[in-house]
Amino acid sequence: MLNRLKQYVDSIMQRDPAAKSTLEVILCYPGLHAILLHRIAHALNRNGLQLLARLISQFNRSLTGIEIHPGAKVGKRLFIDHGMGVVIGETTEIGDDVTMYQNVTLGGTSMEKKKRHPTIGSNVVIGAGAKILGNVWIGNGAKIGAGSLVIKDVPENMIVVGIPARETHPERPRALIDLEHGDLPDPIAHVTRGLLERIESLERRIQDLEGKLENVQERKP
Repeated sequence: MLNRLKQYVDSIMQRDPAAKSTLEVILCYPGLHAILLHRIAHALNRNGLQLLARLISQFNRSLTGIEIHPGAKVGKRLFIDHGMGVVIGETTEIGDDVTMYQNVTLGGTSMEKKKRHPTIGSNVVIGAGAKILGNVWIGNGAKIGAGSLVIKDVPENMIVVGIPARETHPERPRALIDLEHGDLPDPIAHVTRGLLERIESLERRIQDLEGKLENVQERKP
């Protein structure tokens, strides 16, 4: 337990430039508190004590502002930065070294008692306010832009942004988590710029053709 706590603290110190000391992380980081309480609730849930597990989950929510269903499977060194408003549903599965920010929702889209929440790979970054809904797969190393709505699978090392989220371009595999989730390419803006450039080109051609037509008309007797 102490070794796992040390891993969590060390990973937070590496990924959060605001973290000044080990003691600060242990005492003041709600994301860490939420994960530790979830470990207890998840163990109770697996052993058939669902009501007690849910009570701990609700206490966790009141204490940290982070709601994690006891049934969710969470990997090693999950870092929930700030954390307020984060919701992680019952059948969610999260890999190792995932980073997520406030107001993230990993939600379900079905009333059936089956796998209905996302599966998040390892080394994924989920930006503030992002919503990932349904039984979708987020590949290892993917990055979800802030405020994005993801309702389809995301390949490994892919950046997605927008509503609904669209792929931009794959990234090279990264050794470290890249926290620049607020500075991502915008595929809609890219397409819009292309259309504007095309319109300007067509307008210039039309002006040239109109000028040539006027010259021909002036030469006619």
